[in-house]
Amino acid sequence: MTPLLEVRHLQVEFPSRRGTLRALDDVSFTIAAGEVLGVVGESGAGKSLTGASIIGLLEPPGRIASGEILLDGKRIDNLPPEAMRRVRGRQIGAVFQDPLTSLNPLYTVGRQIAETIVTHLDLSWAQARERAVELLAATGIPAARERIDHYPHQFSGGMRQRVVIALALAAEPKLVVADEPTTALDVSIQAQIIELLKRLCREQGTAVMLITHDMGVIAETADRVAVMYAGRVAEIGPVADVIHRPAHPYTRGLMGSIPSLEAHAERLVQIDGSMPRLTAIPPGCAFNPRCPQRMERCTRERPELLPAGASRAACWLHDMHQEAA
Repeated sequence: MTPLLEVRHLQVEFPSRRGTLRALDDVSFTIAAGEVLGVVGESGAGKSLTGASIIGLLEPPGRIASGEILLDGKRIDNLPPEAMRRVRGRQIGAVFQDPLTSLNPLYTVGRQIAETIVTHLDLSWAQARERAVELLAATGIPAARERIDHYPHQFSGGMRQRVVIALALAAEPKLVVADEPTTALDVSIQAQIIELLKRLCREQGTAVMLITHDMGVIAETADRVAVMYAGRVAEIGPVADVIHRPAHPYTRGLMGSIPSLEAHAERLVQIDGSMPRLTAIPPGCAFNPRCPQRMERCTRERPELLPAGASRAACWLHDMHQEAA
């Protein structure tokens, strides 16, 4: 089966006075229809940049230097801006961390959703408005028919995020890129937004790329998870395997730093050091200066994603196991 979204060897660069910074380096993954892929990592790992590249919203002077992005088997990374604008909204929906950046404060939420529907679907304004009411109700806005004529400032933070999700789904996209959609919300609203995203996948077959730093959200929502580090994918696999049987030392450190209700520990695991700047990524494996299992090979050669049980990890430890086998 052809994946709905396929990212192949994506490289994103930012030209600067000091030279070219490579912010994403050889990032590859797929998402199937109806699947939630969680993307996690520290700030600056390249999560949001990957999402922006897929949506076609890279901030200049950032550019895709090489690689391909395919949606439903067709390349979208090389489309002219007008063609990409038609793809965005119609085939790809976007949910951002701060709903106020996605909503125009001068227009009612109903008008904004209806305009998106009329732009991308063959519906009249009256039909689009009716569909906007249905979308608001589906995303959990109470009294949707009355609230459709309210402005963004008349909604709470959680309700605004629901409006943004309704806006992202207005044209029935095949893929939704959700960048930190629950970060600014309290825990009870987070749970409702997570349940909403899961229901969309289940009922409409929508694929979701969920970008977050919250492993709790990933555990609740995602089918698979990609762990990013310094602009590269360190590990990718089924969410239960990555959480309970992490294959990469970095993922192991991330999981060890999360408190557990079941196991008693005097101290949590700490990953020494910090992620390298883009101007100072070390040769070989980017994680090698912080890795407790570093070998001499790690400082010279960069590992590709290697089979590691049900997952794949960019770590020479798994190459060693294969050789031993």
